[in-house]
Amino acid sequence: MNFFEIIKPYVEKLNKNEYGLLDYVIKNMDQIQNKSIREIAAACYVSTTTFLRFVRKIGFSGYSEFSTVIKYTVLNSDQHDDKAEPFVEEQTQYRNEYLKNIEETVRVLDERKLLKICKALDHQPKLYFFAKGFSKYSAEYIEYLYTLNGFIVIFPKNHEQRRLAYRNVKHDDVIFVFDYEGEDDELIQIIQNLQSQKEYAMLVSVTGANNNTIQNMSDENLYLFTDELKVSGVDMTSHVSLIVIMELLLYQFMEYEKLNKS
Repeated sequence: MNFFEIIKPYVEKLNKNEYGLLDYVIKNMDQIQNKSIREIAAACYVSTTTFLRFVRKIGFSGYSEFSTVIKYTVLNSDQHDDKAEPFVEEQTQYRNEYLKNIEETVRVLDERKLLKICKALDHQPKLYFFAKGFSKYSAEYIEYLYTLNGFIVIFPKNHEQRRLAYRNVKHDDVIFVFDYEGEDDELIQIIQNLQSQKEYAMLVSVTGANNNTIQNMSDENLYLFTDELKVSGVDMTSHVSLIVIMELLLYQFMEYEKLNKS
C-alpha cells in the first residue's frame, strides 16, 4: 500500500501537466495528507475534476483511496530513509533499458530514408542544424563530426542566430532539425517560413517516435527511443540515440560515396 509502488506502472504515461501534479504531490505529501481535493486542486491551479482524473490515471479508484495511501506512506516514511529516490532503478535494470533504447533506435532506422538523404548529401550541400535546449550540446558534437568530413555546417546557437540563419538557406541545402518532442514553437515557425518559399531545402528531422508536428512537416523523419528523465526540474534525457542516428547516417554516406566512386 505504498504510494510509489502503486503509481510506478503509470508514471511513463503522464503528460507534462500531469507530471507537474505528481511532482507537487511528492514534494508536499506531509502538507496534503489531511487536505480536501478542493484545497489541493486550488494549490495546483486546476479544477477538482482535473485533479480527480489525474488521481485515477496514476492508479487510484478515487480521492479517498489516494488520500489514505498518502497518509500510510507518510507514516511509514518516518521509519525508513528510502523515500528520497523512489524511482531509482537497480543499476543493471537501468543499463538494460538504456541499451534497449539504443538498439531499438538502430533497429528501426529505415534504409530507404538513409539512402535518400545520402543522395542529397552527395551533392555536398550546406548543412543547417537547428536544435534547442539539451539537444544543442549533442548537435555541437555532430557539427564537429560532419565538419571534419568536409561538410559546411551552419549551426545557429541562439534565437537571434536562428532567426537570421534560415533566411540564407538555399533550395539545394539540407536542413536537420533535432527536437525530441517535435513540438517546439520556434522550430515549427522556422520550418513554416522555409516551406513558404517556392523552392525549399530538404528537411530531415530527428524526433521521438510519437506522432508530432515537426515529424509531419519533414521530408524525411528519423525517430529515436529514449527515456525522458528530469532531475529537480532539469531535463537530463539521454541524447545518445540522436548521436547514434547522425553517426550512422554519416557512415552510410561514406559507404555510399565509396561505392559511387568505384
